[in-house]
Amino acid sequence: MAGPYSSAPDPSRGAPPGAPAGDPSRGPAGPGGPGGRGGEQDARNREPRVNHRIRVPEVRLVGVEGEQLGIVGIDEAMRMATDLSVDLVEVAAAARPPVCRLMDYGKFKYLQKKRTADAKRSATHVEVKEVKLRPKTDHHDYETKMNQARRFLSEGNRVKVTVMFRGREMAYANTQRERLMEVATLLADCSALDVTPKVEGRNMSMMLNPKRSGGPAKPAHETAPAPTPVAAQPAAPQVPTHQPHQPAVQTRGSQTRVPSPTDRGPSSGGNG
Repeated sequence: MAGPYSSAPDPSRGAPPGAPAGDPSRGPAGPGGPGGRGGEQDARNREPRVNHRIRVPEVRLVGVEGEQLGIVGIDEAMRMATDLSVDLVEVAAAARPPVCRLMDYGKFKYLQKKRTADAKRSATHVEVKEVKLRPKTDHHDYETKMNQARRFLSEGNRVKVTVMFRGREMAYANTQRERLMEVATLLADCSALDVTPKVEGRNMSMMLNPKRSGGPAKPAHETAPAPTPVAAQPAAPQVPTHQPHQPAVQTRGSQTRVPSPTDRGPSSGGNG
């Protein structure tokens, strides 16, 4: 039982006049409670006022096609919006009088949401992937790590290659620096060295960027140039195989005589 000097609150006594019933920022009734509508109210306040939510006597009106219609009363602006089957949207609330435009607000919100989604889809998201090695990583695991790094680079991600040291393995730092440079040379066809190997605590790492220009190297049979066609050469004149009859050369003593046509015997055609 609470006495007159007890520090426990007396539930039979009400709150003094003028005191708030509770903290409006807490509990079910506050914006942060389960029944609060603070987030919904904030989102609604960020949107422009439309139609009957515009409570000013007159506005500067802009038509559907962007034409200036001058300053008109709010009732006249609402009547014009009804006749055109569009909405009256407040586009510049800070102006005096506020600037309103006749438009299809539902279609405007749809197009705006679509443009935002397209911009987010086309934005380039570059992530940093890490490939970890050890000084005693065997050859099979090493090849698996290189294939993994190549896949990350082909997807457009940056790759951080890290060699982790343990205990006295820091004595092999120079050897592992050379190993990382060999990795950069091995992946040079699809990456570019961004950060050279450097020691970070008990790790040594380097950064590789994906190549933006050009695609992966093509096989040799695809990149071999086509054979150059040989220009047609004019055909050489053929040497006739039949040689004309040459008279026999008769040699008599030291003189050489060529038989003449009169030396032929009588023809076999007839007696004359």
